[in-house]
Amino acid sequence: QVDLVESGGGLVQTGDSLRLSCAASGRTFSSNTMGWFRQAPGKEREFVAAITRSGVNTYYADSVKGRFTISRDNAKNTAYLQMNSLKPEDTAVYYCARSTYWLGSYYYQGGRYDYWGQGTQVTVSS
Repeated sequence: QVDLVESGGGLVQTGDSLRLSCAASGRTFSSNTMGWFRQAPGKEREFVAAITRSGVNTYYADSVKGRFTISRDNAKNTAYLQMNSLKPEDTAVYYCARSTYWLGSYYYQGGRYDYWGQGTQVTVSS
């Protein structure tokens, strides 16, 4: 069993920054790809970013590319999402997810992740 706990969300203004954290506990040794997803009210969950075990490969949704940065500290079993130049359309509940296996080119598919956090709310006011 793996538990993921997100933190760092909040209410900010357009152009501000936030850093989300995702702390993993449990059977973390088998962690592979870590991902961030988000869901806005009335919308489907969407992929935001992902990072492979080594941290060498990162992937981003076009809507956040150049503004968000995903990283991880395997020694701390923690993944991060640095969000800069936030926009009102970034408002959503953000979830981190973990895959036990390498996802290859399917990193954007939420259904392939094994474990999910409870989410943290990010609200960007205009």
